[in-house]
Amino acid sequence: MREVLSKFLSTRALEDRKFFVLSGDHGYALFDEINQKAPKQFINTGVNEQAMVGLAAGMAKTGKKIVVYGLASFIPIRVLEFIKIDICYENLPVIILGDGAGTVYTTLGASHQCTEDIACLRTLPIKIYSPADKFEMELTLAEAINNEMPSYIRIGKSDRPIIPRSPNITKLSETIPIYNQDSKTCILATGSMLHTGFQLAQKHRFALYSCPILNLYEIENFIQTLKKYQSVITIEEHSVRGGLGEIIANIIAENHLNIKFIKFGIKEYFTRGCGSYDYALKYHHLDFHSIESELFAKGYISNL
Repeated sequence: MREVLSKFLSTRALEDRKFFVLSGDHGYALFDEINQKAPKQFINTGVNEQAMVGLAAGMAKTGKKIVVYGLASFIPIRVLEFIKIDICYENLPVIILGDGAGTVYTTLGASHQCTEDIACLRTLPIKIYSPADKFEMELTLAEAINNEMPSYIRIGKSDRPIIPRSPNITKLSETIPIYNQDSKTCILATGSMLHTGFQLAQKHRFALYSCPILNLYEIENFIQTLKKYQSVITIEEHSVRGGLGEIIANIIAENHLNIKFIKFGIKEYFTRGCGSYDYALKYHHLDFHSIESELFAKGYISNL
């Protein structure tokens, strides 16, 4: 996904001299191309995220299109109030990129993990995207650049393989069909967890959908998908509070849908110690085998 993003930033900068990228002293290799081709349109503000958001808002008010980049634990979490007042209150079309969302930075400890960003931002008037791979990142960037309101793009584990999809999919929707829609059980996954969802769907013949839009969505798209199934499973590398799981739980409850439902996400505790990305997923029971075991215990699958 980072290669797609890097190419997008440099290409857009060459096409539009009013396009600027701001970084809070992160993502150096990501910006090599824009620095080479349009160096005056990239600004490293240093470790000063609050001021960077204020600068982005001021530049946006002068008609410039601004992309703000940082690690998700800092952008948006550290600067939530500034995003709320400077960008969302003014309804400025700033694109916020939160890289390393979820538990991917486990080697740097709990301070650099971010499993609460969707929950925090869903309370604000900002469009939230959670692309799963390069394919969805391209569609997300194409939509976000044309938004007339704030956008947040959540970037998780960026080296996940592209999941096969129909070639007819040319734009984002709330539920993108991926696999075996004839099943009576479906998985709804978002971001980096689509890969795990795909593994489960293939082994147990579940239907699988990707959910890249997590705020200001068309609820009817979710409803029409959910109505097709007797059982629904959600998987996300985010807190079980305020993310995809709660979105689906609320839709099921509010529309009186007779559906068996279970959600997988980060529970209310931090990752103890430092370790690999796989270590963090196992710690939070979000790896393939932990999810499979719980689905077996809860009666969603009959064999391991």
